[in-house]
Amino acid sequence: MITIINQAVSDLKSALDAAKDQEEAIMAAARRFGAALRDGFTIFTCGNGGSAAEAQHFAAEFVGRFLKERPGLPAFSLSADTSKITAIGNDYGYEEVFARQLRALARPGDCLWALSTSGTSPNILKVLEAAREKGVYSVFMCGKTLKDPSVADLAIYSPASSTPRVQELHLLYGHLVCHLVDEMLFS
Repeated sequence: MITIINQAVSDLKSALDAAKDQEEAIMAAARRFGAALRDGFTIFTCGNGGSAAEAQHFAAEFVGRFLKERPGLPAFSLSADTSKITAIGNDYGYEEVFARQLRALARPGDCLWALSTSGTSPNILKVLEAAREKGVYSVFMCGKTLKDPSVADLAIYSPASSTPRVQELHLLYGHLVCHLVDEMLFS
């Protein structure tokens, strides 16, 4: 068991060192989200499985608070409403569960924050396409590679070799984005 723990810690340390290359992308995401929130727009988040949980978490950091006591900020997780997800999945297919919501709810100027450890989830690629159609700026947090980086306006990579390490980096990146937005808007 100690070997498993030591390997996980070692892998995370290596991924964290490699992740320093993403600081410009993290700052760019925070600047774009901060400007959108300042101007009254909404941040939409989404992901599958563990990424869905992180997407909900990041939306909650904006609506609730991160580190500062401040007004709530408009953010909404497309991963959270099981009635919408199951109805859309049943009627239109699982690939449409986020895209259909985004088309119905978002307006030009809003932002999409999509998460996928693989970078290949069909429903995430579909919502990124819908964002482009709607004039919604998209940030895509993914694993260490992305077949077509042009699917999003901005990609933030997690240079890790396993799903747990990718998701741990996504959590760090998300907290950094939330922290930077708080600083931009409320310092």
